[in-house]
Formats: sequence, structure tokens, C-alpha cells
Amino acid sequence: MNDHDKGMINRRRVLGDAWVDRSIAKSNAFNGEFQDLITRYAWNEVWGRPALGDKTRRLMVLSTMIALKAYEEFAMHVRAALDGPPESRLTPDDIKEVILQAAIYCGVPAANHAFSVAGDILREKGLLTA
Repeated sequence: MNDHDKGMINRRRVLGDAWVDRSIAKSNAFNGEFQDLITRYAWNEVWGRPALGDKTRRLMVLSTMIALKAYEEFAMHVRAALDGPPESRLTPDDIKEVILQAAIYCGVPAANHAFSVAGDILREKGLLTA
């Protein structure tokens, strides 16, 4: 199995088949090399490392996306974290704690927006009623 194949296994485990299938369907001559790059390096070389495990990496990615104000990517990883395999799935409370921590280190405006994005996803999934 090559690095791309190993990365694809990790990518599917973390993000889910539906998300990965949509990403692959959007691959084209312009962005295809980038898709291959992130599959080999992000999803194989980094997510494939055993030291931290998927749950810790999920927490790190969420906080990093808040710091970068990369809210589209943050939303994708919130959804993946809520839907992930039981051993790496995050709860709404886990996500709340990440955002509260980010408020101190990344700023209140970034955390405020992250709460809004995550809240919309939690409502969409029936995990938040108000």
C-alpha cells in the first residue's frame, strides 16, 4: 500500500466516506495535485502517526482552525468530530471546551464566531434546541 492509499484510509476514518467522496468528486486538473499532497502528507504522514491519536488531533485541529479563523474548515471538523468513530468522537461539551480555551489564546471575537458556527451545526444535528 502506498502513502496515498494509507492516507485515504485515515482521511475516510476521520472525515467520513461521504465528505471524502465529495472532495474527490471535486478534484480536477487544477487542484488534483493538492488533493494528492494533503492525502499523502496530512492524512498519512501526520494523522497516521500513533503518538497522539485521533481524538487529541481532532481537538488540536479545532483550536488551530479557530486561531486561523478558518471557519469553513472548522465547521467541517466539527461535523467530523461529532460523527466520528466512538473512540475519537467529540461531544458538544468537548467542542465547547475547545472554544472556551481558544477564547483566551485566540481572542474572544474568534471564539464568539466559533460558538456561532458550532451552535448552528449542533442545532442542525438536533444536539442543541435553542
